Amino acid sequence: MSELTKNAIAQSIKKLASEKPIDKITISEIAKTAGINRQTFYYHFTDIYDLIQWIYISEAAKVIGAHHTYDTWQEGLTEILVYVKSDRAFVMSTYHSISREELERFLYSRTAMLVKDVVDELAKGKNISEKDRAFIADFYKYAFTGLVLDWISKGMEESPEKLVIRLDKVIMGSMPSAVNRFAS
Repeated sequence: MSELTKNAIAQSIKKLASEKPIDKITISEIAKTAGINRQTFYYHFTDIYDLIQWIYISEAAKVIGAHHTYDTWQEGLTEILVYVKSDRAFVMSTYHSISREELERFLYSRTAMLVKDVVDELAKGKNISEKDRAFIADFYKYAFTGLVLDWISKGMEESPEKLVIRLDKVIMGSMPSAVNRFAS
């Protein structure tokens, strides 16, 4: 029952976010839209930002799937972008509010998982330190996330698939090259 209530609360804020900025949404409005009382909201979440964080964390578990290898990272990144675009109103409302940090945290964490697995795969059997692998993964994490945030700021007009194809053209072969240069 708890997950059902949390999901109802999440759907409530998403519906309200399609109508107005998150900064203008109150807990009373969320509770009313979800068909619960304010106390029930507080039983599950401390505030709206806790709710937003829960939404991104719980939904993040569904994003990427098994696409975290060198041959499939494009599909993994595409899945992140498709998720972001499919929840456009909520993402844009989050992006343009003080809740933007939760969106950025979501993007960084999902991208970090994707890129770390790719770098670890490429480094397998090579003499490369964990510190250097983390450095390479961080570089790509920040590059990918920066690109995604820029795409969001421009209204997500380009299709996720086209954006990933363009990114792939820019970095093609650079991850294996970076790993090889760091291998001693």
